[in-house]
Amino acid sequence: MKASNVTLIFNGQTEAALNFYKSIFGGEFAGFQRMKDMPGAPPMPPEEGEKVMHATLTVGNSAIMAMDMPTGRGTVNPGNNFMIQLDAESEAETRHAFNSLAEGGVVTMPLDHQFWGAYFGMVTDKFGIQWMLNYTEQK
Repeated sequence: MKASNVTLIFNGQTEAALNFYKSIFGGEFAGFQRMKDMPGAPPMPPEEGEKVMHATLTVGNSAIMAMDMPTGRGTVNPGNNFMIQLDAESEAETRHAFNSLAEGGVVTMPLDHQFWGAYFGMVTDKFGIQWMLNYTEQK
């Protein structure tokens, strides 16, 4: 594995939270995508479309990543409002880690090639820890 990050999960407050953190720590947004910007996005109410699908605030050599929980995907409460992201060095490494974490756990997003150019999936392990496994081929 190359790197890991923690992604914070909010109930529609991602933009406000990241702006708050930016006011404290400085930094710049390295990415900011809304639900409505997803290619092939299903029809959704305007308030759902404005939710943040993924955002990254770069602070020095670190990144604070965050997202809003899509409607119908669960409830965000203190204690389950984060995911650990692991960036793998190959699809095989990603698949091994994903399948191992899924044993006795729950797959929340099957591992697959995604529109943003990554091989990616999400799983909650048997201990209740939420993981995002990611491999982005270097060009």
